[in-house]
Amino acid sequence: MHYKNLTPRDWFPVVIGKEGAYNVSKKTFILGYDAVSSLGTDLESQWRRAVHGESGIGPLTRFPLTADFPVRVAGQVGEVDIRPYPFLQPREMAHWTSPIYQYALLVVYRALKMSGLEITSDIAPRVAVTFSSAVGGMDAVLKADRQMIAERKMPHPFANPNSCINMVGGKVSILTKATGPISSTITACATGVTSMIIGDMMLKLDLADVVIAGAVDCPLVEPILAGFITMNGAYRPKEGQPEDPPEKTSRPFSANRRGFVVSEGAGCVILATDEFTRAHGLDARMEMAGSAMTSDASHFVAPNLVTVQRCIELSIAAAGLQPQDVDAVNAHATSTKIGDKVEADALDNVFGKKTPPTSANKSQLGHAMGASSAIETILAMQGMMQNTLLPTINFEPDPAITIDCVPEGTRSLQQEFVLKNAFGFGGCNSCLILRRIG
Repeated sequence: MHYKNLTPRDWFPVVIGKEGAYNVSKKTFILGYDAVSSLGTDLESQWRRAVHGESGIGPLTRFPLTADFPVRVAGQVGEVDIRPYPFLQPREMAHWTSPIYQYALLVVYRALKMSGLEITSDIAPRVAVTFSSAVGGMDAVLKADRQMIAERKMPHPFANPNSCINMVGGKVSILTKATGPISSTITACATGVTSMIIGDMMLKLDLADVVIAGAVDCPLVEPILAGFITMNGAYRPKEGQPEDPPEKTSRPFSANRRGFVVSEGAGCVILATDEFTRAHGLDARMEMAGSAMTSDASHFVAPNLVTVQRCIELSIAAAGLQPQDVDAVNAHATSTKIGDKVEADALDNVFGKKTPPTSANKSQLGHAMGASSAIETILAMQGMMQNTLLPTINFEPDPAITIDCVPEGTRSLQQEFVLKNAFGFGGCNSCLILRRIG
């Protein structure tokens, strides 16, 4: 099937309000962004470490490990310096114990600072929030459950609010005073990119002028980590072999890949219409040039090559491009045997075995669930601004995968258009095209 002659209206019809309500001629600009990840708590240090080919993965220390606990490594966020931020002080955050709130509010605040946008009372009704989470504050419910069993103590009144997935968007709205539409865009590991796509739709539907998009996740709790092992998703060393050093455990596209390394983090991206950007004298860093979403309708975790490939093709078509116009790919690439192979095959099929250089950031970050695609989008944009492709570290060639994974270290390359892939459990596929402006 070919999609080169399709327009966004062909593959994404919208019937809402009056005819023509979905304005595909509007451009969606990216004004600012910020992230925290296992590579660091400020964007400058994360970028520096990524360029140097470092890994953020280390020993799992978030909770005491028993001798038989199957997960020993993770991508953990370091301690955040909260002193400059009054909204993160202990008194303010006393009830919001899950780390998702600290990470989310921090990256949103800093992304808005980068954008130069002040959300005043007159524009607040036109500022939407799609900032979301795939896992939410499950740690708060786990803590309450253990407390009830061990101490016969009722849950804290904020236990449920901490665990409520849409509450992170609510807290973002409270922090920023944004009173436009708010939505939780939960699509498992694709949540970050999906939040941007839904934000783009809101802008084109004229429901908002600005969108606070992104995602946060902190899945480093015992049942989630152990659950990924029992479903054969998370990394574990080969039976009878010694454990690998933590920094060597995440190996996307590699012949010796053995599952993903669970990590945590958050990423925020500020979107705005081109009209709003110009009217307020703001500087656009990037354009969200095209996007697409598909559903596998196949298996609950194993990806479907046909629908993954279609999502990639549709995102390129939505940007008005041909495959050869794409300069680089930022892959989903979790380090699973099936997932990486399907993505590589889809890229080969779309690009005719002339796939642009493809970076797999999870080799350095681990897999931060819904937040991963938001963080990776930010790293891709940093790379576009710096004419730099980040490496896929720990790479050992797989004869079944022939794409160029940038294994040698950073590579200098000017990039106007970059494809970002994100695929989630349940067959949720989201892809977007980033365009460098200027």
